[in-house]
Amino acid sequence: MEPFSLPEPKPTAETSSSVPQKQFRVLVGVTGSVAALKLPLLISELLKIPGLEVKVVTTERAKHFYNPREIPVTLYGDEDEWQLWKGRSDPVLHIELRRWADLMVVAPLDANTLAKLANGICDNLLTCVIRAWDLRKPLLFCPAMNTAMWEHPITAQQVEQLKGFGYTEIPCVVKKLVCGDEGQ
Repeated sequence: MEPFSLPEPKPTAETSSSVPQKQFRVLVGVTGSVAALKLPLLISELLKIPGLEVKVVTTERAKHFYNPREIPVTLYGDEDEWQLWKGRSDPVLHIELRRWADLMVVAPLDANTLAKLANGICDNLLTCVIRAWDLRKPLLFCPAMNTAMWEHPITAQQVEQLKGFGYTEIPCVVKKLVCGDEGQ
């Protein structure tokens, strides 16, 4: 039996025709932090790595910060989960995506989604993929939120909870934030 092939619901740009034989598959999750502005740059940099295949899972709030036409890979959102599944024998997108990926990177991880993940809430495509994630595969998360939110005591607890699941934190950096504050 041939393995299920994920549909390509929203190709947003043309990709290179020179595809290496063996691909390493990276699933990028993007959430509603203003840092999602950097998604086009992140994808562009990832695609410079030979042998890397990239797909993106976005939250609805993240869509506010980037132009989907600037994302040259397949972009999945909540509506794709529900359009793919019509009946009992149909594939479930969040399960197929977790099977497809060798690595997941959630960048940026906003405070809202951090709280959801730490508490096991899975109410959108991205959080469902992460809840179903194969813990033998790496999952990297990049927290991104205002410094005041970052410094709230519950944030450290939630980050530790994700690390306790075996996920790897990519630490925040200090810089001038979009709101004008300077901090993490």
